Amino acid sequence: MLVKRTYTRRRAGALLGAGLAALFLSGAPRAGDAPRTHKIDIQKFKFAPAALTIKAGDSVEWTNHDIAPHTATHEEGSWDTGTLSRGESAALTFETPGTYSYFCAFHPQMTGTLTVEA
Repeated sequence: MLVKRTYTRRRAGALLGAGLAALFLSGAPRAGDAPRTHKIDIQKFKFAPAALTIKAGDSVEWTNHDIAPHTATHEEGSWDTGTLSRGESAALTFETPGTYSYFCAFHPQMTGTLTVEA
């Protein structure tokens, strides 16, 4: 399985947002099937949404809003966000279709499911 990993912080996200806004305002064409970034919030010791369906090539960004550190760790161990402290985010890009169950390595009762469609 091919998974690309990126880590971001709030400031990096703000810079990216400003850059994307400038690109959008420039009138650049947008492709209907361009890869998307989906958001999953970690809050109150839960992943929200707990189940998400995306297309191959899309990314998922997990952001920790809790005081406690969290991870999003694939049950079979093929991907992991690493430890996310409060305010930190990590994004992974999923290329291979399938259904992936994941959990928080610190709080195993926290679980989620990601479905990647072709």
